[in-house]
Amino acid sequence: MTTETKISDDNLVKNASELAEQASSLSENLLNLASELNESSHQIHGAVDPFVFGITVLILSCFIGYYVVWSVTPALHSPLMAVTNAISSVIIVGALLAVGPAEGGFSTLMGFLATILASINIFGGFIVTQRMLSMFKKKPNAGAKK
Repeated sequence: MTTETKISDDNLVKNASELAEQASSLSENLLNLASELNESSHQIHGAVDPFVFGITVLILSCFIGYYVVWSVTPALHSPLMAVTNAISSVIIVGALLAVGPAEGGFSTLMGFLATILASINIFGGFIVTQRMLSMFKKKPNAGAKK
């Protein structure tokens, strides 16, 4: 091995170790940047108060419900009421779960109120549906009985 190749090998080793140190430094900088970005994204996403978010969903659902109900044709009113009764039965299940805890409190009171109101809605819907279906039944002909 000549002196020139030995010097070039030493330079190559030296350059490789410098590149490895630079790569290590860059990876540490990238890890620091990633952790800072992660922390700042948690701060940005957590800025909305859950109460404000819930009120926003409630108001939007009221508007959507209003426009859906008032745009239904009279022929589809009975099926829509049947679906509303099914939704009320799901509300009953959630209300019973809210009433269940033994410690009581505001959620128990609201669950009890939701159970009462959803029960009235379900039974009233069944009565209205029964009356509307009876309107479509054929009535016996009065002249045929004589």
